[in-house]
Amino acid sequence: MKTALTNAQVFTGEEWLGAATVIINGAVIDYVGQEVSIPDDVNLVRDLHGAKLVPGFIDVQVNGGGGVMFNQDTSPTGLRRIAQAHRRYGTTGMLPTLITDDRPVMEAAISAMQGAVDNNEPGILGIHLEGPYLNQIRKGVHQEDKIRSMESDALDLLSSLKGAKTLVTLAPEKNTSGVIRQLVERGVLVAAGHTAGVYADYQSAFSEGLSCFTHLFNAMTPMDSREPGAVGAALDDDNSWCGLIVDGYHVHPATLRNAIKAKKHGKMMLVTDAMATVGSDEDFFELYGQKIYSREGRCTTEDGVLAGAHLDMASAVQNSVDMLNLSHDEALRMASLYPANFLGLGGELGRIEKGYRASMVLLDDAGRVLETWVDGRDTEMDGLKV
Repeated sequence: MKTALTNAQVFTGEEWLGAATVIINGAVIDYVGQEVSIPDDVNLVRDLHGAKLVPGFIDVQVNGGGGVMFNQDTSPTGLRRIAQAHRRYGTTGMLPTLITDDRPVMEAAISAMQGAVDNNEPGILGIHLEGPYLNQIRKGVHQEDKIRSMESDALDLLSSLKGAKTLVTLAPEKNTSGVIRQLVERGVLVAAGHTAGVYADYQSAFSEGLSCFTHLFNAMTPMDSREPGAVGAALDDDNSWCGLIVDGYHVHPATLRNAIKAKKHGKMMLVTDAMATVGSDEDFFELYGQKIYSREGRCTTEDGVLAGAHLDMASAVQNSVDMLNLSHDEALRMASLYPANFLGLGGELGRIEKGYRASMVLLDDAGRVLETWVDGRDTEMDGLKV
Protein backbone atom coordinates (compact mmCIF):
# COMPACT_ATOMS: atom_id res chain seq x y z
CA MET A 1 0.00 0.00 0.00
CA LYS A 2 1.23 3.50 -0.86
CA THR A 3 0.39 6.57 1.20
CA ALA A 4 1.17 10.19 0.32
CA LEU A 5 1.56 12.69 3.15
CA THR A 6 1.32 16.15 1.64
CA ASN A 7 1.71 19.78 2.71
CA ALA A 8 4.14 19.04 5.55
CA GLN A 9 7.17 20.84 6.92
CA VAL A 10 9.62 17.96 6.62
CA PHE A 11 12.85 17.74 8.58
CA THR A 12 15.02 15.29 6.68
CA GLY A 13 17.61 15.05 9.44
CA GLU A 14 19.70 17.71 7.73
CA GLU A 15 17.33 20.40 6.45
CA TRP A 16 13.71 21.55 6.43
CA LEU A 17 11.55 21.24 3.32
CA GLY A 18 8.44 23.42 3.25
CA ALA A 19 5.17 22.30 1.65
CA ALA A 20 6.73 18.90 1.08
CA THR A 21 5.33 15.46 0.26
CA VAL A 22 6.45 12.12 1.65
CA ILE A 23 5.31 8.94 -0.09
CA ILE A 24 5.37 5.75 1.96
CA ASN A 25 5.53 2.42 0.16
CA GLY A 26 4.87 -0.32 2.69
CA ALA A 27 7.46 0.04 5.44
CA VAL A 28 9.83 2.41 3.62
CA ILE A 29 9.93 5.94 2.28
CA ASP A 30 9.55 6.00 -1.50
CA TYR A 31 9.85 9.75 -2.10
CA VAL A 32 10.56 13.01 -0.29
CA GLY A 33 10.30 16.35 -2.05
CA GLN A 34 8.41 19.46 -3.01
CA GLU A 35 6.01 20.21 -5.86
CA VAL A 36 5.35 16.54 -6.59
CA SER A 37 2.51 15.09 -8.62
CA ILE A 38 0.90 12.23 -6.73
CA PRO A 39 1.46 8.97 -8.65
CA ASP A 40 -1.61 7.02 -9.77
CA ASP A 41 -0.67 4.00 -7.66
CA VAL A 42 -0.95 5.89 -4.36
CA ASN A 43 -3.81 4.44 -2.30
CA LEU A 44 -4.26 7.19 0.29
CA VAL A 45 -3.48 10.92 0.28
CA ARG A 46 -3.42 12.94 3.51
CA ASP A 47 -2.96 16.68 3.87
CA LEU A 48 -0.89 17.43 7.00
CA HIS A 49 -1.81 21.14 6.93
CA GLY A 50 1.71 22.44 7.49
CA ALA A 51 2.52 20.37 10.59
CA LYS A 52 6.12 19.27 11.18
CA LEU A 53 7.08 15.78 10.04
CA VAL A 54 10.36 14.68 11.64
CA PRO A 55 12.32 11.43 12.00
CA GLY A 56 10.98 9.17 14.74
CA PHE A 57 12.66 9.40 18.14
CA ILE A 58 14.92 6.56 19.27
CA ASP A 59 15.38 5.98 23.01
CA VAL A 60 18.04 3.52 24.13
CA GLN A 61 17.12 3.66 27.83
CA VAL A 62 13.47 2.98 28.68
CA ASN A 63 12.88 1.26 32.01
CA GLY A 64 9.11 1.44 31.81
CA GLY A 65 5.98 3.28 30.77
CA GLY A 66 2.22 2.98 30.74
CA GLY A 67 2.24 1.77 34.34
CA VAL A 68 4.67 -1.07 33.57
CA MET A 69 8.25 -1.61 34.72
CA PHE A 70 10.17 -4.01 32.50
CA ASN A 71 11.76 -5.59 35.59
CA GLN A 72 8.34 -6.46 36.94
CA ASP A 73 6.62 -7.51 33.72
CA THR A 74 9.01 -9.36 31.42
CA SER A 75 6.26 -10.43 29.07
CA PRO A 76 5.33 -9.59 25.47
CA THR A 77 2.27 -7.78 26.80
CA GLY A 78 4.39 -5.70 29.15
CA LEU A 79 6.76 -4.75 26.34
CA ARG A 80 3.83 -3.77 24.15
CA ARG A 81 2.36 -1.50 26.83
CA ILE A 82 5.71 0.24 27.38
CA ALA A 83 6.18 0.83 23.64
CA GLN A 84 2.63 2.06 23.16
CA ALA A 85 2.97 4.51 26.06
CA HIS A 86 6.12 6.06 24.61
CA ARG A 87 4.80 6.29 21.05
CA ARG A 88 2.41 8.93 22.36
CA TYR A 89 5.52 11.05 22.89
CA GLY A 90 7.20 10.34 19.54
CA THR A 91 9.37 7.34 20.38
CA THR A 92 9.16 5.05 17.36
CA GLY A 93 12.19 2.93 18.29
CA MET A 94 13.45 1.89 21.71
CA LEU A 95 15.57 -0.43 23.79
CA PRO A 96 13.45 -1.52 26.76
CA THR A 97 15.85 -1.52 29.68
CA LEU A 98 16.22 -4.10 32.43
CA ILE A 99 18.08 -2.75 35.43
CA THR A 100 20.08 -4.98 37.78
CA ASP A 101 18.11 -8.09 38.70
CA ASP A 102 18.38 -11.81 39.39
CA ARG A 103 19.44 -14.24 36.67
CA PRO A 104 15.94 -15.71 36.08
CA VAL A 105 14.55 -12.20 35.49
CA MET A 106 17.29 -11.48 32.96
CA GLU A 107 16.56 -14.73 31.14
CA ALA A 108 12.82 -13.98 31.09
CA ALA A 109 13.44 -10.46 29.77
CA ILE A 110 15.63 -11.69 26.91
CA SER A 111 13.11 -14.41 26.08
CA ALA A 112 10.27 -11.88 25.97
CA MET A 113 12.38 -9.59 23.80
CA GLN A 114 13.11 -12.46 21.40
CA GLY A 115 9.38 -13.06 21.10
CA ALA A 116 8.74 -9.38 20.42
CA VAL A 117 11.44 -9.30 17.75
CA ASP A 118 10.18 -12.50 16.10
CA ASN A 119 6.64 -11.05 16.05
CA ASN A 120 7.83 -7.71 14.62
CA GLU A 121 6.48 -5.75 17.58
CA PRO A 122 6.39 -2.10 16.42
CA GLY A 123 9.26 0.03 17.62
CA ILE A 124 11.21 -2.64 19.51
CA LEU A 125 14.83 -2.40 18.37
CA GLY A 126 16.41 -4.59 21.03
CA ILE A 127 17.21 -4.73 24.72
CA HIS A 128 19.34 -2.72 27.14
CA LEU A 129 20.71 -4.69 30.10
CA GLU A 130 21.78 -2.05 32.62
CA GLY A 131 23.63 -4.27 35.06
CA PRO A 132 24.08 -6.38 37.05
CA TYR A 133 27.84 -6.22 36.43
CA LEU A 134 28.28 -2.80 38.00
CA ASN A 135 30.21 -1.13 40.79
CA GLN A 136 28.31 -1.06 44.09
CA ILE A 137 30.00 2.23 45.00
CA ARG A 138 27.99 3.92 42.21
CA LYS A 139 24.87 1.77 42.42
CA GLY A 140 22.30 4.57 42.47
CA VAL A 141 18.88 2.97 42.93
CA HIS A 142 20.11 -0.46 41.76
CA GLN A 143 19.76 -3.06 44.51
CA GLU A 144 23.17 -3.69 46.04
CA ASP A 145 22.75 -7.40 46.74
CA LYS A 146 21.83 -8.08 43.09
CA ILE A 147 25.00 -6.46 41.72
CA ARG A 148 27.51 -9.22 41.05
CA SER A 149 30.49 -10.44 39.06
CA MET A 150 29.96 -12.08 35.69
CA GLU A 151 28.96 -15.71 35.82
CA SER A 152 30.96 -18.22 33.79
CA ASP A 153 28.25 -18.36 31.11
CA ALA A 154 27.32 -14.67 31.17
CA LEU A 155 28.74 -13.99 27.72
CA ASP A 156 26.40 -16.55 26.19
CA LEU A 157 23.39 -15.01 27.95
CA LEU A 158 24.29 -11.42 27.06
CA SER A 159 24.72 -12.27 23.38
CA SER A 160 21.74 -14.62 23.05
CA LEU A 161 19.21 -12.19 21.50
CA LYS A 162 18.99 -12.70 17.74
CA GLY A 163 17.81 -10.27 15.07
CA ALA A 164 17.95 -7.16 17.26
CA LYS A 165 20.35 -4.97 19.20
CA THR A 166 21.72 -5.70 22.67
CA LEU A 167 23.27 -2.95 24.76
CA VAL A 168 24.99 -3.91 28.02
CA THR A 169 25.92 -1.32 30.65
CA LEU A 170 28.71 -2.45 32.97
CA ALA A 171 31.49 -1.05 35.12
CA PRO A 172 34.73 -1.65 33.18
CA GLU A 173 36.87 -1.65 36.33
CA LYS A 174 34.82 -4.48 37.88
CA ASN A 175 35.09 -6.83 34.90
CA THR A 176 38.08 -8.84 33.75
CA SER A 177 40.27 -7.82 30.85
CA GLY A 178 38.93 -9.06 27.53
CA VAL A 179 35.26 -9.24 28.54
CA ILE A 180 34.28 -6.11 26.62
CA ARG A 181 36.18 -7.31 23.55
CA GLN A 182 34.41 -10.67 23.65
CA LEU A 183 31.01 -9.03 23.93
CA VAL A 184 31.73 -6.66 21.05
CA GLU A 185 32.97 -9.55 18.92
CA ARG A 186 29.59 -11.20 19.51
CA GLY A 187 27.77 -8.09 18.27
CA VAL A 188 26.89 -6.58 21.66
CA LEU A 189 27.14 -2.83 22.24
CA VAL A 190 28.89 -2.06 25.53
CA ALA A 191 28.45 1.06 27.65
CA ALA A 192 30.10 2.21 30.87
CA GLY A 193 27.76 3.09 33.70
CA HIS A 194 27.39 2.84 37.46
CA THR A 195 31.16 2.92 37.47
CA ALA A 196 33.81 4.19 39.87
CA GLY A 197 36.82 3.71 37.61
CA VAL A 198 39.72 5.99 36.83
CA TYR A 199 40.67 7.46 33.46
CA ALA A 200 43.04 4.57 32.67
CA ASP A 201 40.21 2.05 33.10
CA TYR A 202 38.23 3.66 30.30
CA GLN A 203 41.25 3.86 28.01
CA SER A 204 41.61 0.10 28.35
CA ALA A 205 37.88 -0.31 27.78
CA PHE A 206 38.01 1.83 24.63
CA SER A 207 40.75 -0.41 23.26
CA GLU A 208 38.37 -3.35 23.66
CA GLY A 209 35.41 -1.63 21.99
CA LEU A 210 33.55 0.32 24.69
CA SER A 211 31.30 2.67 22.71
CA CYS A 212 29.00 4.52 25.11
CA PHE A 213 28.50 6.10 28.52
CA THR A 214 25.11 5.52 30.14
CA HIS A 215 23.41 8.69 31.48
CA LEU A 216 26.56 10.84 31.49
CA PHE A 217 27.45 12.40 34.88
CA ASN A 218 25.03 10.18 36.81
CA ALA A 219 26.39 7.19 38.75
CA MET A 220 29.98 7.64 37.56
CA THR A 221 33.25 9.26 38.64
CA PRO A 222 33.26 13.01 37.94
CA MET A 223 35.99 14.93 36.14
CA ASP A 224 38.57 16.32 38.55
CA SER A 225 41.74 18.33 38.02
CA ARG A 226 44.12 15.41 38.57
CA GLU A 227 41.85 12.48 37.73
CA PRO A 228 39.54 12.91 34.71
CA GLY A 229 37.40 9.95 35.77
CA ALA A 230 34.56 8.55 33.68
CA VAL A 231 33.22 11.97 32.68
CA GLY A 232 36.61 13.22 31.55
CA ALA A 233 37.24 10.03 29.57
CA ALA A 234 33.84 10.29 27.91
CA LEU A 235 34.31 13.90 26.83
CA ASP A 236 37.89 13.33 25.74
CA ASP A 237 37.12 10.40 23.44
CA ASP A 238 35.95 11.18 19.89
CA ASN A 239 34.51 7.77 19.05
CA SER A 240 32.13 7.03 21.92
CA TRP A 241 28.57 8.23 22.43
CA CYS A 242 26.98 9.62 25.59
CA GLY A 243 23.38 9.44 26.76
CA LEU A 244 21.99 12.62 28.34
CA ILE A 245 18.95 12.89 30.61
CA VAL A 246 17.68 16.43 30.02
CA ASP A 247 15.01 16.84 32.68
CA GLY A 248 16.50 19.63 34.78
CA TYR A 249 17.02 17.24 37.73
CA HIS A 250 19.68 14.71 36.80
CA VAL A 251 22.26 17.21 35.54
CA HIS A 252 22.38 21.01 35.74
CA PRO A 253 21.71 22.62 32.34
CA ALA A 254 25.00 24.56 32.50
CA THR A 255 26.89 21.30 33.01
CA LEU A 256 25.15 19.77 30.01
CA ARG A 257 25.82 22.82 27.86
CA ASN A 258 29.53 22.61 28.62
CA ALA A 259 29.62 18.86 28.02
CA ILE A 260 27.96 19.23 24.62
CA LYS A 261 30.52 21.88 23.64
CA ALA A 262 33.37 19.63 24.75
CA LYS A 263 32.22 16.41 23.09
CA LYS A 264 32.75 15.68 19.40
CA HIS A 265 29.68 16.80 17.45
CA GLY A 266 27.14 14.07 16.77
CA LYS A 267 28.04 11.92 19.76
CA MET A 268 25.50 13.18 22.31
CA MET A 269 22.09 11.51 22.31
CA LEU A 270 18.97 12.07 24.35
CA VAL A 271 17.65 9.30 26.59
CA THR A 272 14.72 9.35 28.98
CA ASP A 273 15.64 6.73 31.62
CA ALA A 274 11.84 6.61 31.80
CA MET A 275 9.98 4.81 34.55
CA ALA A 276 6.49 3.30 34.69
CA THR A 277 4.76 6.62 35.40
CA VAL A 278 5.37 7.94 31.87
CA GLY A 279 2.11 7.61 29.97
CA SER A 280 0.28 6.55 33.13
CA ASP A 281 -2.10 8.25 35.54
CA GLU A 282 -0.27 6.68 38.49
CA ASP A 283 2.24 8.85 40.35
CA PHE A 284 4.15 5.98 41.95
CA PHE A 285 5.32 2.45 41.24
CA GLU A 286 7.27 -0.28 43.01
CA LEU A 287 10.85 -1.31 42.37
CA TYR A 288 12.70 -3.89 44.46
CA GLY A 289 9.77 -3.84 46.87
CA GLN A 290 9.97 -0.11 47.59
CA LYS A 291 7.77 2.68 46.33
CA ILE A 292 9.15 5.18 43.84
CA TYR A 293 7.25 8.47 43.56
CA SER A 294 6.89 10.82 40.62
CA ARG A 295 6.48 14.36 41.91
CA GLU A 296 6.78 17.47 39.78
CA GLY A 297 8.46 15.45 37.05
CA ARG A 298 11.06 13.89 39.37
CA CYS A 299 11.20 10.18 40.29
CA THR A 300 12.69 9.43 43.71
CA THR A 301 12.61 6.94 46.53
CA GLU A 302 10.94 7.96 49.78
CA ASP A 303 14.30 9.27 51.04
CA GLY A 304 14.97 11.36 47.93
CA VAL A 305 17.32 9.18 45.86
CA LEU A 306 16.79 9.72 42.11
CA ALA A 307 15.27 6.61 40.57
CA GLY A 308 15.10 6.96 36.82
CA ALA A 309 13.02 9.75 35.35
CA HIS A 310 9.48 10.84 34.56
CA LEU A 311 10.55 12.00 31.12
CA ASP A 312 9.44 11.39 27.55
CA MET A 313 11.37 12.06 24.36
CA ALA A 314 9.17 14.92 23.12
CA SER A 315 9.82 16.71 26.41
CA ALA A 316 13.53 15.89 26.25
CA VAL A 317 13.70 17.52 22.82
CA GLN A 318 11.87 20.63 23.99
CA ASN A 319 13.97 20.79 27.18
CA SER A 320 17.11 20.71 25.05
CA VAL A 321 15.88 23.80 23.24
CA ASP A 322 14.61 25.63 26.33
CA MET A 323 17.26 24.63 28.90
CA LEU A 324 20.35 24.03 26.77
CA ASN A 325 19.77 26.69 24.09
CA LEU A 326 20.18 24.13 21.31
CA SER A 327 18.57 24.63 17.94
CA HIS A 328 15.45 22.60 17.31
CA ASP A 329 17.29 20.88 14.46
CA GLU A 330 20.11 19.70 16.72
CA ALA A 331 17.73 18.58 19.47
CA LEU A 332 15.84 16.51 16.90
CA ARG A 333 19.08 14.92 15.69
CA MET A 334 20.00 14.05 19.28
CA ALA A 335 16.67 12.24 19.55
CA SER A 336 16.82 10.42 16.23
CA LEU A 337 19.87 10.49 13.97
CA TYR A 338 22.58 10.20 16.63
CA PRO A 339 21.01 7.25 18.51
CA ALA A 340 20.38 5.57 15.15
CA ASN A 341 24.08 5.96 14.34
CA PHE A 342 25.05 4.62 17.76
CA LEU A 343 22.96 1.49 17.19
CA GLY A 344 24.45 0.97 13.75
CA LEU A 345 21.09 1.76 12.15
CA GLY A 346 22.01 5.12 10.64
CA GLY A 347 21.45 3.78 7.13
CA GLU A 348 17.79 3.01 7.79
CA LEU A 349 16.55 5.16 10.68
CA GLY A 350 17.05 8.75 11.86
CA ARG A 351 16.28 10.47 8.56
CA ILE A 352 13.34 11.08 6.27
CA GLU A 353 14.90 10.03 2.99
CA LYS A 354 14.11 7.69 0.12
CA GLY A 355 14.87 4.11 1.11
CA TYR A 356 14.74 4.75 4.86
CA ARG A 357 12.22 3.06 7.12
CA ALA A 358 9.08 5.18 7.42
CA SER A 359 9.32 5.79 11.18
CA MET A 360 8.26 9.39 11.69
CA VAL A 361 6.63 11.82 14.10
CA LEU A 362 4.19 14.63 13.38
CA LEU A 363 4.62 17.67 15.65
CA ASP A 364 2.71 20.88 16.11
CA ASP A 365 4.46 24.23 16.46
CA ALA A 366 4.78 23.77 20.23
CA GLY A 367 6.57 20.42 19.83
CA ARG A 368 3.60 18.32 20.88
CA VAL A 369 3.20 14.95 19.20
CA LEU A 370 0.16 14.62 16.94
CA GLU A 371 0.83 11.28 15.33
CA THR A 372 3.47 8.61 14.78
CA TRP A 373 4.33 6.09 12.12
CA VAL A 374 6.47 3.00 12.75
CA ASP A 375 7.83 1.31 9.64
CA GLY A 376 5.05 2.87 7.61
CA ARG A 377 2.28 1.87 10.00
CA ASP A 378 0.10 4.66 11.39
CA THR A 379 0.04 3.72 15.07
CA GLU A 380 -3.35 5.38 15.69
CA MET A 381 -2.16 7.41 18.62
CA ASP A 382 -4.37 8.92 21.22
CA GLY A 383 -4.69 12.64 20.76
CA LEU A 384 -5.35 15.15 18.02
CA LYS A 385 -4.95 14.04 14.43
CA VAL A 386 -4.46 16.39 11.56
